[in-house]
Amino acid sequence: MSLFNNFVRFCGISCIVALVSGCDLSAPMHEGDNSKIPSNLTAVSYSALPGWRDDDVRYALQAFRNTCKAKIQYSGSVIPDPELLREKCNMLPSASADVKTVRAWFESNFQPYQVHNEKGGKTGTYTGYYSPVIPGCKTRTAQCNEPIMGVPIDGRGYKGVSKRDIVNKKIGRVLYWANIVDVQNLQIQGSGMLKLEDGQMVKLNFAAVNDMPFKSIGAQLQERGIKPAGGYSADAVWSHLKQNPTLAKEVIYNNPRYVYFYETPQHSVVGKLGTPLSKIRSVAMDDSLYTLGLPVYINTSLSDGRSFNRLMITQDTGGAIRGWIRADIFFGSGDEAYQVAHGQHSQGQMFILMPKEYSYVKPR
Repeated sequence: MSLFNNFVRFCGISCIVALVSGCDLSAPMHEGDNSKIPSNLTAVSYSALPGWRDDDVRYALQAFRNTCKAKIQYSGSVIPDPELLREKCNMLPSASADVKTVRAWFESNFQPYQVHNEKGGKTGTYTGYYSPVIPGCKTRTAQCNEPIMGVPIDGRGYKGVSKRDIVNKKIGRVLYWANIVDVQNLQIQGSGMLKLEDGQMVKLNFAAVNDMPFKSIGAQLQERGIKPAGGYSADAVWSHLKQNPTLAKEVIYNNPRYVYFYETPQHSVVGKLGTPLSKIRSVAMDDSLYTLGLPVYINTSLSDGRSFNRLMITQDTGGAIRGWIRADIFFGSGDEAYQVAHGQHSQGQMFILMPKEYSYVKPR
């Protein structure tokens, strides 16, 4: 549907007649019903969002602009009215708008709701993820000893098949090779870059998962009574496993989950919503509860203790990201992002922003 047709649909004939004198696109045109808001959501004012007026929400607007280009799957328990969300997408401020204008736009068009868990609690867990850059090879070598595979095209099934069987039976198309520890990290993060021997950079994005449970590598070491130098941080665990390749293969293959990838010429990281992720503005949440694409305000802290109060956009999900107040913050790509993401584990509040006048749609 063209922008003009959308304009006609939402503004109405009277607005078109008055176009010369100006149609107020900040005013919602669609009526809704607030009577069926999920009990896990409580309407609050923007003053209840810690640090709201200090956040430069222009960056969130750019991430939301990407949402408006996506084909949104309206599913879960918290589902916005599709017409209302499309209306908001047709009313976006310009890319050059100042922060005051953008903040006022969000306040005029979205109602914040504080999220509660099943027991009524107001806090949940925030972790972080990033897109790693790892050494890779086009063929198998002593260092590049594990395949990175794409989804099989020969008809063989992979759902419910363990990682060990997938790798041993080559259920998939071998794309590249890398160290088994780096491949495990790549699978945990869901995307990354390979730096090949000739210096070529290759972007790999998440393609599919075998639907098997994830078994923590660090927890397995703890169960075995093995404590790496430096404890159980990601740095310490990966370093210890690279120094002990036999142990690495055992614990990594004992984690039955397997992630497939696809190669893309675009170097941006793409989330499940199908749009590029934005550094510290994109967040992964439970898509069995939330329709991806909604703005969400997060009140938590970073691994170094700094407060983190940001308007984010729900553009991704993950197998371990489950629950009402549970999110994975995307910190970007490379070593700098890794330093923040790998230690991220904090508690905090969550506020989902729903289009004003929204009509809660029952789950299908």
